[in-house]
Amino acid sequence: MTALADELTKGGAIRSREWAEAFATVPRHVFVPEWYEQETDDKGITVWRRHQAGTSDEDLAAVYRDATLVTALDPDTARQADESAWTGFPTSSSTLPGLMARMLEELDVEDGHRVLEVGTGTGYNAALLCARLGDGAVHSVDISPDLVRAAERRLSGIGYGPQLSAVDGRNGYPGGGPFDRIIATCSVPAVPSAWIEQTMPGSVIHTDIALGVEGGLVRLTTDAEHRALGRYTGTTGRFIAARTDARVYHRTERAPAAPEADHRPTPVTASDIRTHYPFRLLLAFHLPEAKLVYHRDDAGTLSLQLQQNDGSWARAPLTEEGTGIVTYGGTPDLWQQVEDAWTWWNATGRPAQDRFGYVREPDGRASVWHIPDGRRWELTPDD
Repeated sequence: MTALADELTKGGAIRSREWAEAFATVPRHVFVPEWYEQETDDKGITVWRRHQAGTSDEDLAAVYRDATLVTALDPDTARQADESAWTGFPTSSSTLPGLMARMLEELDVEDGHRVLEVGTGTGYNAALLCARLGDGAVHSVDISPDLVRAAERRLSGIGYGPQLSAVDGRNGYPGGGPFDRIIATCSVPAVPSAWIEQTMPGSVIHTDIALGVEGGLVRLTTDAEHRALGRYTGTTGRFIAARTDARVYHRTERAPAAPEADHRPTPVTASDIRTHYPFRLLLAFHLPEAKLVYHRDDAGTLSLQLQQNDGSWARAPLTEEGTGIVTYGGTPDLWQQVEDAWTWWNATGRPAQDRFGYVREPDGRASVWHIPDGRRWELTPDD
């Protein structure tokens, strides 16, 4: 524990004595007795291999790495591949401690603050908050009753008793606030109304806003008009999406893919998009309804594909052969917007994500802007 706290302090994730003490006090292995790591098995199948903290000194030490540890798989997609490995999608994790430390520092809590955590998960982050603020100040919610019960047992086992509830965190905490701080360790497409209603002027909300192409962490301050205003943080990190049911993920309905229309040269390659996180975020501002996915064609060529719900798509290959070519179906304007964004981003000095502001208006509309020159992008339709 102390070694992890020292590592995070030396790396700059921990900047204060209070959070250094919390990370040095709270035992992560209590909250992550087992986890899954992705690997390719001897059959060439990508699986999640189960590890247990108590099996060996090596595994115990692995818990205290500055690494995200997947702790639960979706039971509807998980299939056992061998005695200790499964396929499937992760549904919960113990977040990278360095990311947790940075977010907690950016939350800027003070003694006496009441905090709502959305996404209890293993309970480790709630324990850190308890160590810093005391049990009575900490409230935490998660959509999964099983996760909440397990977290409650672990927290109680080391002497912590925060207020926990198994509910949809997008509805806030049952009974309401007000809270001085809200921190979410799941992603949302926009700041929920309930979070605004359960804060007071000057409260801080720290969450991952997930747009279709990319998303990022925002730190927002609420005001008396129920507006939440702030900016993307220099800290990068993504979280599993919030969901309305512990076992069900929302899937957006999309029209069938349009037939291939044409291909042409392009100055923007798949590598450009994959390499530059701030540019992907900018693309999300330009195309808030689009998705970015991997596509493999019949010849085996892997590409990055941008797609819209109306069936339009455009893709650029990730292989060296064909680099600088875009193939598209539906509207030809889709990739043109990628090129326009690339031109602007480069001409503006390739601004990082923390050069963009974010506002959630009282009526629920959201927009972002480039802080130096005020250029703005609407993320929700103006009805």
